[in-house]
Amino acid sequence: MFKAYLCPQSSALFQECNQVPVYKASMPTSAGPVLVCLHSCVHRALLLKGTGYDEDAWESCRHGEFLLAAQSTGSQGLRTLALVSSLTPTQPRMDISKGLPATKSHSDLHIWIIENLKMVPVPESAYGNFFEEHCYIILHVPQSPKATQGASSDLHYWIGKTADAKAQDAAGTFTQQLREVLGDATVQHREVQGHESDCFHSYFHGGVIYRKGGLASAVNHVETNLYNVRRLLHIRGKKHMSATEVELSWNSFNKDDIFLLDLGKVMIQWNGPRSSISKKARGLSLTCCLQERERGGRAQIGVVDDQVKATDFMEIMEAVLGCRVGNLYAAIPDGSINQLQKANVRLYHVYEKGEDLVIQELATCPLTQDLLHEEDCYILDQGGFRIYMWQGRMSSTQEKKAAFSRALGFIQAKGYPTCTNVEVVNQGAESAAFKQLFRTWSDQPCRNKHLGGGIGKRNQVKLDAGKLRSQPELAARLRLVDDGSGKVEVWCIQDLGRQPVDPKHHGWLFAGNCYLVLYTYQKMGHVQYILYLWQGHQATTHKIKALHNNAEELDLMYHGALVHEHVTMGSEPPHFLTIFQGQLVVFQGSTGYDGKGQPASATRLFHVQGTDSFNTRTMEVPTRASALNSSDIFLLVTARLCYLWFGKGCSGDQREMARTVATVISKKNKETVLEGQEPPHFWEALGGRAPYSSKKSLPEDVSSFQPRLFECSSPVGQLVLTEVVFFSQDDLDKYDIMLLDTWQEIFLWLGEAASEQKKDAVAWGREYLKTHPAGRSQATPIVLVKQGHEPPTFTGWFFTWDPYKWANKQSYEKVMKGSLGAASAISEIIAEVHNFRLSRWSSHGKTGPLALQGSQDSSENGLELGPKGSSSSTSTCTSCARPMINGGLPREQLMHQAAEDLPEGVDPAQKEFYLSDADFRDIFGKSKEEFYSMAKWKQQQEKKQLGFF
Repeated sequence: MFKAYLCPQSSALFQECNQVPVYKASMPTSAGPVLVCLHSCVHRALLLKGTGYDEDAWESCRHGEFLLAAQSTGSQGLRTLALVSSLTPTQPRMDISKGLPATKSHSDLHIWIIENLKMVPVPESAYGNFFEEHCYIILHVPQSPKATQGASSDLHYWIGKTADAKAQDAAGTFTQQLREVLGDATVQHREVQGHESDCFHSYFHGGVIYRKGGLASAVNHVETNLYNVRRLLHIRGKKHMSATEVELSWNSFNKDDIFLLDLGKVMIQWNGPRSSISKKARGLSLTCCLQERERGGRAQIGVVDDQVKATDFMEIMEAVLGCRVGNLYAAIPDGSINQLQKANVRLYHVYEKGEDLVIQELATCPLTQDLLHEEDCYILDQGGFRIYMWQGRMSSTQEKKAAFSRALGFIQAKGYPTCTNVEVVNQGAESAAFKQLFRTWSDQPCRNKHLGGGIGKRNQVKLDAGKLRSQPELAARLRLVDDGSGKVEVWCIQDLGRQPVDPKHHGWLFAGNCYLVLYTYQKMGHVQYILYLWQGHQATTHKIKALHNNAEELDLMYHGALVHEHVTMGSEPPHFLTIFQGQLVVFQGSTGYDGKGQPASATRLFHVQGTDSFNTRTMEVPTRASALNSSDIFLLVTARLCYLWFGKGCSGDQREMARTVATVISKKNKETVLEGQEPPHFWEALGGRAPYSSKKSLPEDVSSFQPRLFECSSPVGQLVLTEVVFFSQDDLDKYDIMLLDTWQEIFLWLGEAASEQKKDAVAWGREYLKTHPAGRSQATPIVLVKQGHEPPTFTGWFFTWDPYKWANKQSYEKVMKGSLGAASAISEIIAEVHNFRLSRWSSHGKTGPLALQGSQDSSENGLELGPKGSSSSTSTCTSCARPMINGGLPREQLMHQAAEDLPEGVDPAQKEFYLSDADFRDIFGKSKEEFYSMAKWKQQQEKKQLGFF
């Protein structure tokens, strides 16, 4: 809190503002009042001029280093009032009286650049462009109708790799001030160029462009339709693409990545010989985005997939870059963090003890939410990949201010790279990624058990099949494609083959066996299929392998149209239970069929769980008293009777369902037994009395977990996931394998061109569960979905879904065969290359970047860059037999040499062009650019004198 010092002669009125804690002091000076507004929440003093104010007092107040507010030596009125701010004189100040910097209410993304220690808005047309010498602030406020009420905002400050310390400090200070205005429902992020979070990249679907140098003017962050451009961009990344401006030289190229030579009117994408088709397609997408965003769609795009075939484009590239010599190197691995590294989480308690800051390790995975206390702050270290700072709602303001500095100090103490991502979260506004680091999470710990989430309420909705068909979001939440009224076929895996099961016994499964259950239903007039691969707990490895092989055979028979859902005994999804209408019974063992599907006779105990025909399963359990539970119902089948044991905590719906199941399991007489009133024969059949549980088994509360979408890859044999935070159908591409985690199920989506990796996908799903830091159940169902065959339980997690989206979308191959625009610009440039004509653009009276111009220009100051292009010369130039030194040939091989004695590929009329830059300057006394800007006759004269004619 600020202190206000008033002289005894003054009168001051302090009052609290309605919106934020503000204290106002009224100073009646002889020249008129000066108001000083003190915002305690943001540690700033704001000065408001009154009528007839004293100019000198006002100016001294406005510019005083410590905000000395007003001073008047008049005999009447106030003598002195001083306000002391906690901000240091060197810190930048933002006018909080105006609230947030100007933003557009309809937009969910706002970006500012730090220029001259001020926040300057970046125009929307320039979003995604970042200058390396600057820092930026990015604010994302969810505007989507699907955004939940009270959804948190994200506030990032981005640090360019060559940004100075002052800019970094200013960005951090502005970020803190913005957070104080926005409130605690804001997640803060620290981003470093090249190491940004997935959340940051998810804002820029067209990719991120890293631009060299600094910004000369905020107004011209990116100028649309600007053609005096000559740059080389290195395009990298998977789902999150980035393009970095690199040296305009063949030395920047490698075998594996995509490069874009941007010449203003023409953009040439060069694909590395070892780059995958998915990389090429994504690179082309970024190129087209640049074309639209920066050239208004009027630039011509060319693609070099094969240098031998793309001779015209290679001529242009060699005219700008020179002849390429030597072999290309492999790309440097990007150092992606695998899932095993991310699974190593540790929680630390951060607190002050006297003058010392203590960081005490509390726990490792799996973490539980009750470790976090609202009056404290904690650091969560996710394997050095990301550092979270969690702040309880009752933690002090000073602790919240120090969040980033403490996190950075922790990073330094642990020896982590300075680019390690930092995320600051406040209690009640935690990100989805943070919540999923804990075994369980509840946004409402005191949730009333009768409000929502109950089995009865959910099942009332299940009965309306029409709603499930028309509302895919409901189908996804309930995990039901329909009401189970479709066609059902069941096969048991026997002798490595599949044996059809009699429809009378479709719901009878054995723990030692594996089964295939094919479900056929209608969706929008089209036949759809789900193939359940059910695996018993006691099934052998051979049976499990045979299960997968037979599933593949069925998939081939149905031409790849089957959705595969891998189900483990005891963790059956709701729709699997629904198709058996409450009559699913799982017996122990793998034998027991007598040819008619009847189990072998014996004393058996069955645990019945469920309230109706849509959620009930019955499992055989060990025949002993300790297996009982007071909250449920059990069936004890003996040689002469079937006992229905009703625990004290069971409901009427449970009892009705148990009576139905009892008729399926046993034809013997039924006897109802209430807990506490059991006859002696009941206990004798169980081997005697024994203690048993009375704890009710409640369904897991998953309402606080949000679905998350990841791109899957395995560059070095280990699973690497890239998250798409604000996902939509547009993020699914034919070359992708995507993992959608809805917490209760794992969906693996296979793009049309990735179907051959089907087996890898299922293995990746299992690895994801195994390495998840929350200690996820390995029995979580894994659903394999192929492009074009998505069930509503998958599409319902997307805000909108267009089933015809991919019907008219051209693949990369089709785009390459078609036209990428009018060919006039490329034709002109090729003509220029053939006619050796190059000129420079002029901008603001200075020499701008070199650019190609029309061949009809016959001015004598044309710039010549290299030999006359031809298909033959191009191919030989790029593979010269003799090595070049520093990009050129030795002068001895060029000076005073006849045409027949020149190295292969050298144009006799342009021998000087093949000199290295250093040799050229040493011989001609000027650079190549200066030489080619001379009149033609002067060039010829110097070449004669120096032996290059």
